[in-house]
Amino acid sequence: MSLTAAQKKTLRSVGHILNPVVLIGDKGLTEGVMGELERALTDHELIKIRIAGAERDERTEIIHHLLEQSGAELVQNIGKTALLYRHNPKADPRLSNVARYTQ
Repeated sequence: MSLTAAQKKTLRSVGHILNPVVLIGDKGLTEGVMGELERALTDHELIKIRIAGAERDERTEIIHHLLEQSGAELVQNIGKTALLYRHNPKADPRLSNVARYTQ
């Protein structure tokens, strides 16, 4: 599923107020990071991640690996922060950032 420009614009506006929920440090992509990413995408659908301690090319590789492994889509990437979205048809409206902020 590819996001349209209008959908990305809406998701970026929601993502602006979010804080990063997954932080990737110097150890890179560990099983713990991947587990937390999966949990966060399932619960919140739209999440912000921060990648610390990596050069631009390395951050790009990490983001592409995250997208491949999680099935999420990249909404926005600015510096060390990326905004990821993965639709969950059974999302809890109390937890989903999309359901809470787009009404």
